Amino acid sequence: MTTDDFRRNRDNFCYRHPDRQSFVLCQRCLRTICPECQTQGAVGVVCPECLREQQQAQSPAQRKAERRWSRPRAVIVNDGRPIVTYTIIGITAFAYLLGLIPGVGDAVKQALLFWAPLLYPNLSGSFEPWRLLTGALVHSSFWHIGLNMLALWMIGRSLEPLLGRWRFITLYALSTLGGSVAVTLLSFGTPVVGASGAIFGLFGALLIIGRHLGANIAGIAIVLGINLVIGFIPGFNVSWQAHIGGLVVGLLVAFIFTRTRAARQRTLQIWLLVAVGAGLIAVLFVPVFAPALVLG
Repeated sequence: MTTDDFRRNRDNFCYRHPDRQSFVLCQRCLRTICPECQTQGAVGVVCPECLREQQQAQSPAQRKAERRWSRPRAVIVNDGRPIVTYTIIGITAFAYLLGLIPGVGDAVKQALLFWAPLLYPNLSGSFEPWRLLTGALVHSSFWHIGLNMLALWMIGRSLEPLLGRWRFITLYALSTLGGSVAVTLLSFGTPVVGASGAIFGLFGALLIIGRHLGANIAGIAIVLGINLVIGFIPGFNVSWQAHIGGLVVGLLVAFIFTRTRAARQRTLQIWLLVAVGAGLIAVLFVPVFAPALVLG
């Protein structure tokens, strides 16, 4: 075939762009198409017209599947490391070391520990609500912080990857708040330090979630029971009120997590957690409207 014959043969050029030479055929209509007009099909390529006809002939289920599997997908990187657990341990350890500095340590402890009257200006002349959470950063001794952080490390390594970081930190914060609220109601005038309320909340959550997953929770229940009993033994100087408060809140928060696991229930889960926090704050008004119940 001569060059002139080749050029006169329109089959050697894209049917949509006559000036573009091509040797690729649409696998449906067998017309020549240039690279710009080619759409990759299951086998070979198709031209724009055949692609349009093919899409129009698709069923709703086929169109949905095509949209689902053809869209770019985000890659979620989660190495499973309990970053929040390590961060809480680091911050708590830093606060403890800061408390050991002569001339500074006592001021740090006094600024962070939890003492219920400091929530009520009419009783103490001060309003320091941050103490509801910062009390968990202050510890009375090396053994106090050591045991609490060891428990946090052991539980957090399992619980944080299971719940996710935001749920875990929400559980920890609400359990801490629950411990402080319980101390306010049951031991109003007692200064309290330590993360025990939060730790008991994690224990409670581990019980509920483990039971929900069908795991053997007997060992967790025994350890939790022993620690609860220790709080009532005279001479141990342990705030059983914070333990009970943290445990109850941890059980409640974990129950919410297990009942609102579906993606469509995420908004409900958030509002339920907000309701728990709001309910705990509301309970703090008991000393204002019914002081005899907490002040004796």
